[in-house]
Amino acid sequence: MAEQKIFGYADKISVRPGDDISFFVHADGTTSVEAQLVRLIHGDIHPAGPGYKEEEIESPQNGSWTVRRQFTQVGSFLTVDDPAGHLAPKGSFTLAAFVYPNKPGEGERQCLMGRWDAYNNRGYGFWINPAGLLEFGYGDGREVDYVDAEVPLMKSQWYFVAATYDAATGTATLYQESAGTRYNGLIGKVAGIDFRSHVRETLRFKPLNPPDVPFLLAAAEDWHAIRGPFKTQCYNGKLDRPAVFDRVLSREELDGFRASGKPPAEGCLAAWDTSLGYTEKGIGDRVIDTGPYALHAEGYNRPVRGQTGVNWAGRNDCFRLSPGEYGGIEFHDDAIIDCRWEKTRTFTVPDVRSGAYAFRLRVGDGKGLREEYIPFFVRAKTPKAKICFLIPTSSYLAYANEHLTFDAEIMQPLAGQSPIISEIDIELYQTKEFGLSLYDHHGDGAGVCYSSYLRPILNMRPKARMSSMGVTWQFPADLSVIAWLDHMGYDYEVITDEDVQREGVAALKPYTVVLTGTHPEYVSEELMDATEDYAAEGGRLIYLGGNGYYWNVSYRQDEPWCVEVRKLNSGMRAWQARPGEYYLATSGQKSGIWKDLGRPPQKLLGVGFISEGFDSARPYRRMPDSWHRRADWMFEGIEGEILGDFGLAHHGAAGLEIDRYDLTLGTPPHALIVASSGGHSDNYQTVVEEVLYPYPGLMGSYDYRIRADMVYFTTPENGAVFSTGSIAFSQSLPYKNFENNISKLLGNIVTTFSQKGKLPGSNWTLEEKQWR
Repeated sequence: MAEQKIFGYADKISVRPGDDISFFVHADGTTSVEAQLVRLIHGDIHPAGPGYKEEEIESPQNGSWTVRRQFTQVGSFLTVDDPAGHLAPKGSFTLAAFVYPNKPGEGERQCLMGRWDAYNNRGYGFWINPAGLLEFGYGDGREVDYVDAEVPLMKSQWYFVAATYDAATGTATLYQESAGTRYNGLIGKVAGIDFRSHVRETLRFKPLNPPDVPFLLAAAEDWHAIRGPFKTQCYNGKLDRPAVFDRVLSREELDGFRASGKPPAEGCLAAWDTSLGYTEKGIGDRVIDTGPYALHAEGYNRPVRGQTGVNWAGRNDCFRLSPGEYGGIEFHDDAIIDCRWEKTRTFTVPDVRSGAYAFRLRVGDGKGLREEYIPFFVRAKTPKAKICFLIPTSSYLAYANEHLTFDAEIMQPLAGQSPIISEIDIELYQTKEFGLSLYDHHGDGAGVCYSSYLRPILNMRPKARMSSMGVTWQFPADLSVIAWLDHMGYDYEVITDEDVQREGVAALKPYTVVLTGTHPEYVSEELMDATEDYAAEGGRLIYLGGNGYYWNVSYRQDEPWCVEVRKLNSGMRAWQARPGEYYLATSGQKSGIWKDLGRPPQKLLGVGFISEGFDSARPYRRMPDSWHRRADWMFEGIEGEILGDFGLAHHGAAGLEIDRYDLTLGTPPHALIVASSGGHSDNYQTVVEEVLYPYPGLMGSYDYRIRADMVYFTTPENGAVFSTGSIAFSQSLPYKNFENNISKLLGNIVTTFSQKGKLPGSNWTLEEKQWR
């Protein structure tokens, strides 16, 4: 019997009752699964907590779903709609482009451009062959003839390349010259490397160039008996200003094209000016053809724009300043934005309470890969509750299908342990179709800057654990907050980053109290603004995390499922963008950490990132400020000075990633430190953005700054902010069935924050003291 597996995703992440949401399911080894709508309550199976909890919901969609095997097109490329067959010339032709290979050779064939049918060996193609050599060839449906360059292409180096075919003589030529400058490539002038290759050969037969074969940039056409047509031979690297001509360009004309970047007008069939289309707000996926037939190209799987081109001269570091220098479009053979599976089921959201939901799918014994949850979040049709839990979906996308356990150099040193791998972890790692996270590198070494929820996200599931750390992370960790709100009997609703991205502060305004997730690390300007405005205009904000409001990300307005980040030369980062590629193609903003953009999280939350470590966690100790009349009400019913010497994340409430109070970075001067942790292990290192020079002692047992500060301050209009400064805080809430001092502390705060009017300790009068 074939191994049974189920995976799926939804086309929306946030819905209201009455909305339609569609589900897309892939299955191996079965044609049916049992579906059950569930409300997700607690996602951590740790024995010190209440265990996994869900509530089954009646729905006409419950029961057997017919499913099938689905296929995913992986890799980014450009398609060209050419119904008249202009790019299928009957006679002579020339192909030319500036190229910047990220992964030449390594046994992989990569198609730069062409009408190449790899299944039937028809058409023509311009490739980097498996040995890393430039190659031009064509086929007649039976055999292939080709010509190779003599000198292999080098990684991270700009070239101008061209191939010509003379139909009268059958002669093919290859033109390969360096297009490197002082700024744009890896290898400098002093290296003295000869990059050029010029080859001429008479090929054995004429090409068959059928117009039904599509013209593609950065890929070739293929076919499979079950799957049907798909794209193969995807390119890893940049293309700049590719062009096609219906004649043979001379060596002098190609030299001129290389020197000027401008294609000859005579005989031009298509010339894609990859630097056109930039605006103050970024650029889309369409690549403009300035040739006579306007054969514009469309990006598939979001080829990366905002990348430096061959003529980038180092002075202008943003496409807004000099768009003509940003013609580089970068492609990766493992990019995935949208699986584009066939729809399995559409569901109209019933009138259920706001919360986290999923369709649970099972086949066979319903264990491991035979169980799948497809989560989504239901907001209130009309907000009525006082309390809102803001689901950090941007951060869920950032970590979606992360490969940190397997690939990241930092993980085992910081975790201090070997990972415990499940069959789901292995399936994720070996399945290219699930895509990558913003913490990963593409196979060619470039950092991943896009992530999407239009694909199965195996770690955005209840019960999921981060195998490198042995704890829940992001969504399953945030379910501990939902479980706590449920257990305490609070009337609450949920909204997502996506809702705030679209609606701004209006999405938060109906609520008296807003709680964040455990790790809201990735924040757009719209979300940053809305959160700040909410707190400044009388809202009560409870920051339940660590390393929050850290990276600046963006979305296209009409594509909320796909987030973009650029990791720059500051911050705790898994990769670093190249010089000149710091600005977001989706918004035109500079990315990086918010601290470097003038908005450290301390200005909003009172605390900001100082350290991370994944081997242990520590308790908090009450600080002198906690006995001040402005804050002592938080500790009513709590005995002793130690808080959170327990938890589901390494047995402590202060840990994983932690934040501290810092007046020099904008912590409000009247903020109170009510509790702090200390004594963290040396696996906790001081974050790089706080280090100008490295020196001995930047670790938990030496650096006094490495601590989680619990901070409280009031804001205008009777608003307030309370920050925990620790990811592990919320994973201490469920300990001993929520009967613990962390739960009591948060309960005191949420209950008090929910009451409108002045907060305790706001007045310095006898009457106010008696009221308390």
